Amino acid sequence: MRQSKRNPYAPFRMGIQSYSLRHFGFERALSLTRELGLTLCEAFPMHFPYFAPRDQWGSMQAMVKRSGVQVVAYGVVGFGADEKAARTIFEFAKVMGIEVLTADPEPVSLSYLARLCEEFKIPVAIHNHGPGTRYDKIRDVEQATRGQPDWIGVCIDTGHFLRSGEDPVEAVRRFGKRVHAVHLKDVKGRTQFTLLGKGDLDTRGFLKALKQVGFKGCLALEYEEKPEDPIPDIRQCLQVVQETIKQV
Repeated sequence: MRQSKRNPYAPFRMGIQSYSLRHFGFERALSLTRELGLTLCEAFPMHFPYFAPRDQWGSMQAMVKRSGVQVVAYGVVGFGADEKAARTIFEFAKVMGIEVLTADPEPVSLSYLARLCEEFKIPVAIHNHGPGTRYDKIRDVEQATRGQPDWIGVCIDTGHFLRSGEDPVEAVRRFGKRVHAVHLKDVKGRTQFTLLGKGDLDTRGFLKALKQVGFKGCLALEYEEKPEDPIPDIRQCLQVVQETIKQV
């Protein structure tokens, strides 16, 4: 596959989950994202709070615009029985130009989420969060999306699926066009988060599967370790992505 000189991650839209930079304020995190050569991110809600007063949304939007980084995904957010509270999240996303909401929705919320997705033209991607959680296994996510329109899709967190003994490559194959978001990370022995390429993730197989299903969302690197000084490790992970893409 031929890579674009402008985008060494082509055909993917490479970004970062801002949780990787959680030790820093959001403005600094956006600056670091640019220093890493990236212009896309998924914003962690504590970095970029949808629950901030509405009269602050404009200044928040202006700060992101100044950074040169686009917030194209947002989460992980929760949805419960309160549709009015959920609507606020969608309104925030619409104002900020966010393309997808990664989420841990309570089952009761599935009665209204597709309607809000259709209204705001923003899909929800159900995030798997590892052993013992609501969406631990591939089948748990499949059950939640069954009978739902494609607005309700999946955020594949590769590290958490590995922790749950699931194959992220198989998850891509099973969910296909419903894969709306990705949190890309590696885990060794189902317990230890590690550098990409040093754990059990079949990185090449995973990226190849994403390419085959035509994934167009943000490929968001999420690095859990060394929150106070993650940049050297994040650079290594991004280099692994670039080198692996050449093979798919």
